[in-house]
Amino acid sequence: MKVKKFIAPTMLEVMSQVRKELGTEAVILNSKEIKKGGIFGFFSKTNIEVVAAIDPEPARWKQKEPKADKSIQWQAQPAESEHITSSSEKALQRDIEELRTVVQQQQRNQSYPLEIQKLYEELLKQEVSAQTADTIVQPLVEKFYVQRSNGNELQLWKWMKEELYMQLEDVPFGGMDYTKQIVHFVGPTGVGKTTTIAKVAANAVMNDHKQVAFITTDTYRIAAIDQLKTYAKILDLPLEVAYNKEDYQLAKEKFSSYDLVLVDTAGRNYRDTTYVEELKDMVEIGKDTDTYLVLSLTSKVKDMEDIYNTFATLPIKNIIFTKADETTQYGGVLDLVMKHEIGVAYVTDGQNVPDDLRIASGDWLIDQIVGDIEL
Repeated sequence: MKVKKFIAPTMLEVMSQVRKELGTEAVILNSKEIKKGGIFGFFSKTNIEVVAAIDPEPARWKQKEPKADKSIQWQAQPAESEHITSSSEKALQRDIEELRTVVQQQQRNQSYPLEIQKLYEELLKQEVSAQTADTIVQPLVEKFYVQRSNGNELQLWKWMKEELYMQLEDVPFGGMDYTKQIVHFVGPTGVGKTTTIAKVAANAVMNDHKQVAFITTDTYRIAAIDQLKTYAKILDLPLEVAYNKEDYQLAKEKFSSYDLVLVDTAGRNYRDTTYVEELKDMVEIGKDTDTYLVLSLTSKVKDMEDIYNTFATLPIKNIIFTKADETTQYGGVLDLVMKHEIGVAYVTDGQNVPDDLRIASGDWLIDQIVGDIEL
């Protein structure tokens, strides 16, 4: 194990030295502030001292000849065996070996300082993937060492919230901007797509004073047509059922004067690879239209990822998440947003039309992950 001490005016400079000389796999063993220079204790400058370590290469093992002892033995490097002669050097070697054991044990049990590790594990409990959790907490490590004496638990949570804001800064959250007249809703069966369309329509009519019409291509389920017809009647909005591409074109022409035309597409088994291709043939997705992917928050994180990948060949503008009232886990949302840089338009949390619809925001998502801690 290679152990070295680094000194610099700031922790950022020290960490830069560590990465440059020992690489990104280096382990911080100790850090502290020290006074350097000055006269009789005056005019001295505060510096940061860090002790870091790394294994320069994997441990080398050698098997003895068959006629000798066949047990596996540690093959020490010549430089270590030939030059350790004094008692102080031997003591140092013992300390290094003990340190090696401690570091290896620490690496097996946790990847971060204990305080940071707790944040990491809380993210995992929220079903955030390990990869995304690493992305969030890694930048906190340097902050932790710089401000260790002031880093109480509340402060660490604030740091994590700040990091989430930075990670989500460029993500396009928010509801419809009405720049496109035709808006398609796609997604697997059972996510509440039809009810969500009704909520969006009601919001557009009642709050944004838009003239809205419906088209449904979901002719696989009679119940879906009847459900949308019921909503159309309640909201006093026109509805056209498209059984084929020609019907779809005729419906578009009929509603050409409307501000917004919401298209309910068939919900099918997302694992059917032909579904998306059939959808492309049926409706004109991507041609001066917007497309929203509807997902349920009660789905498994892995299923959310698979569904997104299935529909990723379509020009998905944003995601709408349903059934927020049926879960407390939002790690899957954060994973999708950060991994694919895709935004969230709306979140639904009940069956009431249009009340149970909220416009999504970065604040909303961050609060689900870390709570409403004030910065």
